[in-house]
Amino acid sequence: MKRSLRLLVDDLADWGKGWRFYIERHVIHAAGTFESRKDVLVNILMARRGTYQWPFLHISLIVLAIAGAASAPILASSYPGAIPNTLGDFTPPSAVAVSLDTVQGVDTQKSDKPRDQVISYTVKQGDTLQRVADQFGVSVDTIKWANDMTRDALAINQVLKIPPVTGIVYKVRDGDTVYTIAKKYRVDAQNIVNFPFNDFADLDTFALTVGQSLIIPGGIQPEAPAQIIQFTPSVFAGGNGQLVWPTSGIVTQYPSWYHMALDIANPSGPGVAAAGDGIVVLVKYLTYDYGQHVMIDNGNGIATLYGHMQAIYVKEGDRVAKGQIIGKMGSTGRSTGTHLHFEVRKNGILVDPRSYLK
Repeated sequence: MKRSLRLLVDDLADWGKGWRFYIERHVIHAAGTFESRKDVLVNILMARRGTYQWPFLHISLIVLAIAGAASAPILASSYPGAIPNTLGDFTPPSAVAVSLDTVQGVDTQKSDKPRDQVISYTVKQGDTLQRVADQFGVSVDTIKWANDMTRDALAINQVLKIPPVTGIVYKVRDGDTVYTIAKKYRVDAQNIVNFPFNDFADLDTFALTVGQSLIIPGGIQPEAPAQIIQFTPSVFAGGNGQLVWPTSGIVTQYPSWYHMALDIANPSGPGVAAAGDGIVVLVKYLTYDYGQHVMIDNGNGIATLYGHMQAIYVKEGDRVAKGQIIGKMGSTGRSTGTHLHFEVRKNGILVDPRSYLK
């Protein structure tokens, strides 16, 4: 009897080991397959991030709304009395009237939600062009150019077209390229490419489709007086000085909600220096997005990223010193010309680099 019981226990143990081995093997195999194939999906999503960003945000909000609506009855039944009914069976005579009284006198606030297209705004009593521009976070000239206005006067119930950012909204014509459009409106072509909602028929050449609307951030009408001022690193006086200027050149694009980085251009392709002491945690050689780029962990939660380089002189795990040359400025990835895309991240979150530069 004891022998039979012992054999049964041994058989059960072997049976359990067999199942454990089977499960572990399949889990490891599935994980390996996922790791080997996920880059394909990531590459597609990164290359088409501007196109997919709008539906992704909206689909995510819809899913959250559905999940909230579905879980509300469950939460209410699980925690009875958590929200007391102080009105008893009383129902306000007019819910609409109550809602209107609540919001009376509240001014429209500027929204931080990114806008991907031109919207319409109806002028109200007391509106001025400057007030409307401030409300939507664009310049007065941007609104005037979008509406073919020559004066600042507004009329009540006048409908204005409001671009998503300061600059120009342009309808592409036959023969246009990002380079000719950028030259016409006095911006760097990279500014057009960086706007995430601008789409291209070919992501390698940035080809355009005739008739499509193109946002030109920072663009200026050809007949308008020049407003472009070329800055040197001294404009960053006031930063905490934790980091040094990573290269030499002209700032062609400053940080914004859709491009929290500095673009520093120099056609001579100078060296790129580590902005601070640290350890190289990432070296990537990509043909899209950041192109050939490096990320350095500078300590205290600070990391810096250097994108679009044509050559990289360090590898992952290398310890670098502030000012050490880590590569050469280039035009790899999603780039229209030789420049450095420089990011600063605090605890993994993109921040304005100017706060940390000398």
